[in-house]
Amino acid sequence: MKVDDIARHDAKLAPTESVRLVVTDMDGTLLTPEKQVTRRSVDTIEKLNAAGVAVCLVSSRAVVGVERYHEALHLTTPYAAMNGALVRDAQGKVLSSLVLPPDAVRATLDMLDVHEVDAWLFCGTDWIVKDATSGYVPYEHKTLGIAPTVAKDFGPWEGQVGKITGSSADYDLLERMEGEISQMLEGRASVARSAQYYLDVTPKDANKGYALRELGRLLGVAPHEIACLGDMPNDVPMLDIAGLSIAMGNASGEVASHAHFVTDTNENEGWAKAIETWVMPRVSPKAG
Repeated sequence: MKVDDIARHDAKLAPTESVRLVVTDMDGTLLTPEKQVTRRSVDTIEKLNAAGVAVCLVSSRAVVGVERYHEALHLTTPYAAMNGALVRDAQGKVLSSLVLPPDAVRATLDMLDVHEVDAWLFCGTDWIVKDATSGYVPYEHKTLGIAPTVAKDFGPWEGQVGKITGSSADYDLLERMEGEISQMLEGRASVARSAQYYLDVTPKDANKGYALRELGRLLGVAPHEIACLGDMPNDVPMLDIAGLSIAMGNASGEVASHAHFVTDTNENEGWAKAIETWVMPRVSPKAG
């Protein structure tokens, strides 16, 4: 960690001694690089549930990309998609929905276009692109398991956008644009990278800190009794407010500085190890 990162980490409040809820990121955290949940992680979720501790998924993914894992893991908790822009219960009922102001949508799309960064829109359960064959679209198609809607003009969706994603293989460019778009849309949107190749722009209150608070509210658990796990800049808002925050070993030093602890990587059972090492010892036999 850099000096500033060390200072930030050292300034954090001590971790909670009581955990009643786990809120977890998916890609780079719960999921392996192959987008799988390991047997050990599945067993660990079952142990949490048996102890009365619920597990909630929160992701930058579109709804369908979260839903498929939520169902596969037999979770009955609410979950948050698009960095919190959309929160649904286990039956698919929308509990919270936020959209970007149309002027913020236009300004973001203009900037992405100037820098030749592919732009995608996510509106509710719809994913809209201009070219289904370009850049990371085929990869995301495989990841989500759905095909995008192709449109030459994004205009008809401007008032319905829950998330804009800029995708590019130029990681340095996206890092610079994260700062530039954040400054341009200050007070109007949340801007953060969810992967080295994805830059997400969501409604002002749609970040993972909001998602963590909302999921906790729905389940009657205060933030100081929530443990969270993440690996990317878009996870920082929840790492900052959770009573127990854990960064993955594949997280950058800056992201890790916002967490109480750093576990192993998502290639080496980091999620399960984190739960076993820091969460389970903080679970009361009377949890839930």
